Amino acid sequence: MRLPFLVLTPVCVFLGMATAVVQADVILWGNLWLALAGALAAHIAVNTLNEYQDFHSGLDALTSCTPFSGGSGALIRWPDAAVAVGWAAWLALLCVGAIGLYFILLFGTAVLPLGALGVAIIVLYTRFINRRPWVCLLAPGFAFGPLMVVGTHFVLTGEYSRFAAGVSLVPFFLANNLLLLNQYPDVEADRQVGRRHLPIAYGLDFATGVYGFMSAAAMLVIVLGVDSGSLPSPCLLALLPGASGFMVWAEVRRFGNQLERLQPYLGLNVFAATVTPAVLAGALLLGR
Repeated sequence: MRLPFLVLTPVCVFLGMATAVVQADVILWGNLWLALAGALAAHIAVNTLNEYQDFHSGLDALTSCTPFSGGSGALIRWPDAAVAVGWAAWLALLCVGAIGLYFILLFGTAVLPLGALGVAIIVLYTRFINRRPWVCLLAPGFAFGPLMVVGTHFVLTGEYSRFAAGVSLVPFFLANNLLLLNQYPDVEADRQVGRRHLPIAYGLDFATGVYGFMSAAAMLVIVLGVDSGSLPSPCLLALLPGASGFMVWAEVRRFGNQLERLQPYLGLNVFAATVTPAVLAGALLLGR
């Protein structure tokens, strides 16, 4: 399940909750825990399905595991657990479907497009999305940004919100960067099994430029939001953890192909992607 990686999910749900509290007079608080459970089940489903499929493709045997990339390596050590991991993936997906069905019965089909896109990302990510560079780049951001933030806002208020969609762009850009940088150590192994994500298709220099653009875009969303008055001024505090993305970008430009020197910045990348939306959510509640 890669449990340490799941921390981004409650952060994004928290951000969606914050936008709902800021905008709505009535909050359906009972739906918050279901939204969180569904989001966690979706994250667990994509992680376990990825573990299962990477083991069977032979990729796990080719990668060097780091705390942030290369999978968990668990099935290399315990191959007999592969069937159980596969069942865990589909059980988690079944939980997503059950919670989604409840929300469809509650709100109608308005919530269906978000759920359908989320399920498609889970099922297609390893075998199909990873072979299409730009789709692979943007899929994580859509999952953790618009799907989780806007989806949480919707099930708490019963309405879609342009405000929540705008705020969701911050985790959108940062989650894209999170997965993008984690692909760097696995480029050669991924190439051998037919993957074609951005670092493989266009090279590390180009991918690093995209990383820098997305770091800047996430910060620009916050600055423009405060400048326009749509975000309260305390949201500028989110620029502090967000700025660590620029530190990562500067160092990766220097030695993005040197795995042993890259690892500390993989951790700093995780910090930027998780702490920035958490601070943004807290600032929204503080400034409302």
